[in-house]
Amino acid sequence: MALTETIERELGYLAPDFRLTDVVTGQSISMKGVRGEHGTVVMFICNHCPYVVHVRKKLVELANQYQPMGISFIAISSNDVEKYPQDGPGKMRELALELEFPFPYLYDESQDVARAFDAACTPDFSVFDADLRCVYRGRMDDSTPGNGNPVTGSDLAEVCTALIEKREVVKEQFPSMGCNIKWK
Repeated sequence: MALTETIERELGYLAPDFRLTDVVTGQSISMKGVRGEHGTVVMFICNHCPYVVHVRKKLVELANQYQPMGISFIAISSNDVEKYPQDGPGKMRELALELEFPFPYLYDESQDVARAFDAACTPDFSVFDADLRCVYRGRMDDSTPGNGNPVTGSDLAEVCTALIEKREVVKEQFPSMGCNIKWK
C-alpha cells in the first residue's frame, strides 16, 4: 500500500459526466442522472483498502442523513481487479448489500472516470454543487486507521450542510488520504 493524498485541483470545475454500471442493480448510471438537488458527493472507494474500511459505516450514515435533504452520493471503484480481485464487481455487490449502501456503487473498469476526476486514493471525495461545479476536494474527517480520532464525518457533513443552507463552503480543505488507486 502506498499512502496517497487527494490531488490538489482548483475548485469550480464542472463535474465530468460518465456512464457506469451499478453493481447492485445492473443499471447504467450517469453523473447528470443522479445529481442531487443541492449537491452531489462523488467517492472513489474500494472493498479492501483499510482507510475505506475504517470509514464506510459512517459513509452509509452520512448518505442516509443527507440524501433525503437533496445531497446525492455516488461511490465508484476503479481498482485493477486482475491484481485485486476483492475489488471486482461481484465482491463490490456483496459488500454493498451487506452494508446496505443507500447509494449506487459503480465499477469503473477502464479507469477513465477516475482519471477524469483526478482521483488518486481511496477514499477520495469530491463534492459538487447543484450546478455540478466542484466546491470541495478533501477528507471526510481527521480520523485515519490507528490515529485514535473518532470517525465523525465532520468535514464532509459541513460541506453538505453548507450546500443545503446555500452558504459558502469552507475555504480551508484538507486532502483525503488512503491507499493509491490500483492502476492497470
